[in-house]
Amino acid sequence: MEYTKPLARLIEYFQKLPSIGPKTAMRLALHIIKMSENEVQNFSNALIDAKTKIAYCQNCFNMSCSNPCEICSDPTRNKSVICVVGETKDLMAIEKTNEYHGQYHVLQGLISPIDGIGPDDIRIKELLYRINQNDIKEVILALNPSVEGEATSLYLNKLLKPFNIKITRIAFGIPIGSELEYADEITLARALEGRIEI
Repeated sequence: MEYTKPLARLIEYFQKLPSIGPKTAMRLALHIIKMSENEVQNFSNALIDAKTKIAYCQNCFNMSCSNPCEICSDPTRNKSVICVVGETKDLMAIEKTNEYHGQYHVLQGLISPIDGIGPDDIRIKELLYRINQNDIKEVILALNPSVEGEATSLYLNKLLKPFNIKITRIAFGIPIGSELEYADEITLARALEGRIEI
């Protein structure tokens, strides 16, 4: 079906967003058209504000409109622990738990030779500089349990060993509410490795 040009253009832009297929893009576009002009203007302003005001913290590379970011400038955070994540969305997921109260370092990606991303393409040098310049006692690697996450973790572990600090990795295992019979072998193996005493 051919859409009127403004609608087709709006659908096309929604489809450029991650995980948005043609049907979802069409639903979003139609929803925008049904909104009041004032709501659409506010939505537009929110997009422009986010794009023009958000940058990366020069310390941890988290997205923020202040520099240093809100986490780096929080005096209640534990400055001796750094949790290394791949992207800001990973930081947000950890923050939602309200269990971690240290610093972060956002790599802005993971090592992926297939995609042409090497160690120099992500924020590893900056992490090493921070560890070298500060009294860091522990580095927590909280990277995705993917091939890229594994490669990045192994590489970082090798680089961090000479600093003589504690290097830990978040545990991986069986999600709550799932059944063992449906878990793959790697997930089960990780769950056994990360077991804790009760």
